[in-house]
Amino acid sequence: MSACRKAPDADAIAALTAAFTAAQKPVLAIGLGAVHARVQDRVLALAERFGLPVLLTPMAKGMVAEDHANYAGVLFHALSDMVGLTHAEADLVVAVGYDPIEFNYESWMKDGLALASIDVAPADIDRAAHPVAAEVVGAIAPALDALLALPAASKGWDLAALAARKAAMFAKLAGREGRFGPCAALDVLRDVLPDDGIMTCDVGAHTHLIGQHWRTPRPGTQIMTNGWSAMGFGLPAAIAAKLCRPDTPVCCVVGDGGFLMTAGELATAARQKLPIVIIVFTDNDLALIRIKQEKKANPIYGTPVRAEGTIGGPSLFGVPVTVARDPAEFRAALEAGFAADGPVIVEALLDSREYDGLVLRQDKP
Repeated sequence: MSACRKAPDADAIAALTAAFTAAQKPVLAIGLGAVHARVQDRVLALAERFGLPVLLTPMAKGMVAEDHANYAGVLFHALSDMVGLTHAEADLVVAVGYDPIEFNYESWMKDGLALASIDVAPADIDRAAHPVAAEVVGAIAPALDALLALPAASKGWDLAALAARKAAMFAKLAGREGRFGPCAALDVLRDVLPDDGIMTCDVGAHTHLIGQHWRTPRPGTQIMTNGWSAMGFGLPAAIAAKLCRPDTPVCCVVGDGGFLMTAGELATAARQKLPIVIIVFTDNDLALIRIKQEKKANPIYGTPVRAEGTIGGPSLFGVPVTVARDPAEFRAALEAGFAADGPVIVEALLDSREYDGLVLRQDKP
């Protein structure tokens, strides 16, 4: 029997229920393994039964709706310092299908915070810094069922305070008047893309913004790669998504830097006549590296993509390009793009300085 279907050890289940019962403020941390295990209903029931905040890894987006009372945010991405105010209050992390390749436990858990792990593999964590109160290895659903069988009793979380914190976080991520920025562009795209549509994204500052800001109706409707992966994922992922789901609207969001690395993939999309919308966030700036340079008081070096301008030309590899300089132009270009019968590029000319106050925040308060 495979590890993912192996029945959990009874002693491990007993340790899990004991640790959970003793905890005053446990927090749930949900990873991609929970998506694969199809335990969304159990996760929601557990959070609601005991009044627990739920943290998601980026690749688990969609497991809990952003407007759900127990949703507490996404680890590692934009405004992670505000998310950190929640898990800093916890006395136990109950990790469900958590894959540290997305974000190491040690990078966000406060020193001494205990872990209860439910996964198909043993927890990868510094056990000297973080005591492992329970470790259930095997099928995920039975472990959650054991917790759900405990008498219902709200833990010590103030969900009203958590809701206020979440509202403040999303207010900071909302698009604003003035120079066209990535938050406003994502707001428009979310409004245009149907809820069953798929959006893939590349690696860059916009990834961190999408991780926290993008409303994801269910798992698999937002696709990103893990952790600090290399640029160049977004466009090939969108092509794959459209080939797998030909009747589903598909788009990708890429930065101009990442787009230049995979522009040749446009030839595949054009040859296959795939109706996908390629959204290029053009700010002529490798923003994540530039922000790190500035935080270290280093000179800006190697991060400007070009002095100014667009990716160039009315079409690339036979794929038409529409340039949008404000939200209204962007909306019109997107609506036309999703109605097209082949690939199109919508290039949004954006101000990258909006990222500065949102990304690469401290994860530990």
